Amino acid sequence: MKMSKRIFLKKLSVLSVGQAFIPLSQAESQFQPVRRDGSDEHRYAMLVDLRRCIGCQSCTISCGIENATPIGEFRTTVRQYEVTDEKQVVNNVLLPRLCNHCDNPPCVPVCPVQATYQRKDGIVVINNERCIGCAYCVQACPYDARFINEETKTADKCTFCTHRLEAGLLPACVESCVGGARIIGDLKDPNSTISKMVAAHKAELKVLKPDAGTIPHVFYLGLDDAFVDQVKGQPMLWQGQEARL
Repeated sequence: MKMSKRIFLKKLSVLSVGQAFIPLSQAESQFQPVRRDGSDEHRYAMLVDLRRCIGCQSCTISCGIENATPIGEFRTTVRQYEVTDEKQVVNNVLLPRLCNHCDNPPCVPVCPVQATYQRKDGIVVINNERCIGCAYCVQACPYDARFINEETKTADKCTFCTHRLEAGLLPACVESCVGGARIIGDLKDPNSTISKMVAAHKAELKVLKPDAGTIPHVFYLGLDDAFVDQVKGQPMLWQGQEARL
């Protein structure tokens, strides 16, 4: 049967996308369903291996599709920074950003209607039926990880795709990462991939704004020390504009 070049390329692109969505770790592809109400027997976290991130924005796109975020608003994205070290050497740094699901989340106590709360498994979520869109939580977040959804008029942010976790699936950003840079799992399970990664690279792992007292549970592997110093309040350049983390 003859096949036109257009049809061939279309089939090839579908095949390539399908392959990119296959989790690189067999262990993570067998992710156990998460309880809908959470459980203190588990503590979910994410590890971002910057050595594998290529800045392709697959995570950004898949998250936007999965969670139907408005155009121009993101639950997660990969930002590009230019960081100048003490020797005045400029380095390009790719940094995936999302809610850090902190142990001490400052967004929770400022909510006047308790719409933002932390589940027993550590995941910080929002009750959109209760949220009044006051944006107090947006202002309180030190990681610029929240926004007011212009369509729902309520607070919005990364939830680790709890609806997928409860179905035994990986979050959209983790599943679509072509480099396998994002790893999510249960820190209380010593056999989980993330627990093994944390144990193997404990001295190398870093978090954003460690002095903020939030105890974030998004860990970065391969984050340059000079960049971490910048994170502690010093200005940096992001796509040509001064920005602060």
